[in-house]
Amino acid sequence: MRMIKLAVNGTLMRGLKLNGNLVKAGAVFVKEAMTEPCYRLWSIDDIHPAMKKVLEGGESVEVEVWDVPAVGLAGILLQEPLGLCIGLVKLADGEAVLGVIGEDFLIRSRGKEITSYGGWRSYMAGPEYGG
Repeated sequence: MRMIKLAVNGTLMRGLKLNGNLVKAGAVFVKEAMTEPCYRLWSIDDIHPAMKKVLEGGESVEVEVWDVPAVGLAGILLQEPLGLCIGLVKLADGEAVLGVIGEDFLIRSRGKEITSYGGWRSYMAGPEYGG
């Protein structure tokens, strides 16, 4: 079975709301990782995050890397909230993997900047989280 590495930065992470979508598809947790310092992170209505690569002012964001069966990848992505999509994500160790990223319309219309927290879990543990 062909496996594809997928970096997730929010509700697909272990123990969070949509993690069951990965598990049901047969995905296997590989590692915790950080992205290269070229991303920004937004909270979308305090329901899920959206990560985007930027040209300036980027930071590292905490992600989890999962091995996902190629046959299950589309099913996982079709269950993601509108405005989240797939792109290449560069990890701090130089590896490039597929990852969940946010589209501009989502970030601009409903996003609150949370990059300074370093990741979704840290944001949820902080005083600003309202979910």
